[in-house]
Amino acid sequence: MKRMNQAIDRFCALHPGFGIRNLMLYVVVANVAVYLLDSFSGNTLSQLLFFSLDAVLHGQVWRLVTFVLIPDVSGAFSLLISCYFYYWIGSALEQRWGTAKFTCYYLSGMVFTLLGTVLVSLIIGASVPVYGAGYVNFAMFLAFAAMWPDAQVLLFFIIPMKIKYLAYVDLAFFAWSIVRYVLAGAWYFSVIPLMALLNFLIFFWPEMCALLGLRTFQAQRKVHRKAAETRREAQSANAGLRKCAVCGRTNLTNPELDFRYCSRCVGYRCYCSDHIFSHVHFTDDAP
Repeated sequence: MKRMNQAIDRFCALHPGFGIRNLMLYVVVANVAVYLLDSFSGNTLSQLLFFSLDAVLHGQVWRLVTFVLIPDVSGAFSLLISCYFYYWIGSALEQRWGTAKFTCYYLSGMVFTLLGTVLVSLIIGASVPVYGAGYVNFAMFLAFAAMWPDAQVLLFFIIPMKIKYLAYVDLAFFAWSIVRYVLAGAWYFSVIPLMALLNFLIFFWPEMCALLGLRTFQAQRKVHRKAAETRREAQSANAGLRKCAVCGRTNLTNPELDFRYCSRCVGYRCYCSDHIFSHVHFTDDAP
């Protein structure tokens, strides 16, 4: 996770021109256009755009990208609200991250969604369709909530609520959907949402480590390791040093003196030739 996160940051730093500027504007406009055309054609356009593994294997490779252009809500009003909301959070992420990193995040969300879908299709032996960018938008919303947890929105246009609480609710429904699949015996369908969540974890791995306390644990390990190295270096430097416990002179400052250790003193104590026979012995009662 950490290496993938670092590789993404390195790629975006080396290729600042990568990506599609105002990507979410194109996505939401395409969502509205597909909705309007479907309204007049009986969902004919959506049938040409949704992801299908069988269709892709038969040469309809555009479905690898066009599935995100299908609205994942019903009703014109819900569509407008959804498009405005995701355009808002997508534009904020692009402004904060830059076009390159935001494009990488959105594209990787699409890739992970498709990988999860392909895995499920292979497990059950049938093509699982993907209509819309539901899981991609879910990962994008989590990214926004992680970066601006105290941002407020008006729930039902009346109730002010912080983004982080909406994220908690979404995560609860996310967890419940996985539990429901497992209880129903269709555990393999939980692969798709888990793959979508993996995208978020890769990009926010440092933040997740800090949240779970892993960074503190790693920092403590580094401190202990550094302290151990310092002690070893000091012991190596002082391996040939002999210091008198009475006057403080050493074999380096006074090489003419003879230094010996006293066998009657408690501990490993050294004395110069002037004090080896005249010092007061250290005992347990006289430190």
